[in-house]
Amino acid sequence: MRPLRYSINVSIDGCCDHTAIPADEELHEVAADNLARSDALLFGRVIYRMMEEAFRGPSDPDDPFARAIDAAHKYVVSSTLTSVDWNAELIRGDLRTAVEELKAQPGTGIATGGVTLPRALAEMGLIDEYEFIVHPRIVGHGPSVFGGLRQAVDLELVDRRDLRSGAVVLQYRPVGR
Repeated sequence: MRPLRYSINVSIDGCCDHTAIPADEELHEVAADNLARSDALLFGRVIYRMMEEAFRGPSDPDDPFARAIDAAHKYVVSSTLTSVDWNAELIRGDLRTAVEELKAQPGTGIATGGVTLPRALAEMGLIDEYEFIVHPRIVGHGPSVFGGLRQAVDLELVDRRDLRSGAVVLQYRPVGR
């Protein structure tokens, strides 16, 4: 079974607005490493469109993350889109069933990010690994990670890595997995 891995960049105060957190080469290397551990990406409509705009092509052929995300197979969860391309398939219908079917397929893993879709996946207990890249910045605005989650998810720390920027990569698994 393929694990579903969630990764997000956050400020110390929990903001995950991508425009408020600067990306550097080392951060893109972390993201490229995550993609290398997965054979598919699972996006909601907003993240799919944002990533497509930024990385289709790829925009910077020397950026390992840009190359990896451009080439990756993508699944897009949306009730409003009528079609997708960019190595993508549209997922409609029951989210739990669709994701369980994707996880049951052979492969190395499925990577996901964003806010809305991962909150739904966490509530269903479908995320196998959580990665929070915590940046040394207080933003004071923007979307927060898992805002509105209806029940707590207990996690155990499985890895930690300090980046030169001062950011810390924290990897967790749900307790009991």
